[in-house]
Amino acid sequence: MHTISPRSPTREFDDAQFRQALSQFATGVTVITTRLADGSFLGLTASSFNSVSIDPPLVLWSLSNQATSMPVFSANSHYVINVLGAGQHQLAEQFSRRVENRFDGVDFELSSTGHPILKGVSAWFECHNRSRYPEGDHVIFVGEVECCDVHPQRALVFHDGRFVATTVGQP
Repeated sequence: MHTISPRSPTREFDDAQFRQALSQFATGVTVITTRLADGSFLGLTASSFNSVSIDPPLVLWSLSNQATSMPVFSANSHYVINVLGAGQHQLAEQFSRRVENRFDGVDFELSSTGHPILKGVSAWFECHNRSRYPEGDHVIFVGEVECCDVHPQRALVFHDGRFVATTVGQP
């Protein structure tokens, strides 16, 4: 059941202060990929990834209502969440740019359902597009994990407006 509490009557901060406060929370970096009906691929960088449940295996991520990829991710049955490693900041930047083909020069393989899994990632999750929840200026996507794999390495995180490699984890 999706319940909404009444909105707070006042807030004592502006959007810039809110963004600055959020930037102090380091998040992992992912690239969400999917296949379009014409066989081409779509991908985008997202740092709004989190686990939801072990049983069933559920994860979530969010996408801006203004994103041009919203219709594709809302309609597609599957997508892959690629968790980037410390040395993959260039991939994060490439998939966040407004370019015609974000996959240009990117090494990837296809999952069993034909969706791109980026090479060298620390983990990936192939998900069935289980549900979507509009909230504020974003939509929260909940994916049921059908397949996943892990390749432990140091993580790439987003903190204070920039990509940073962690110093802990596998060398």
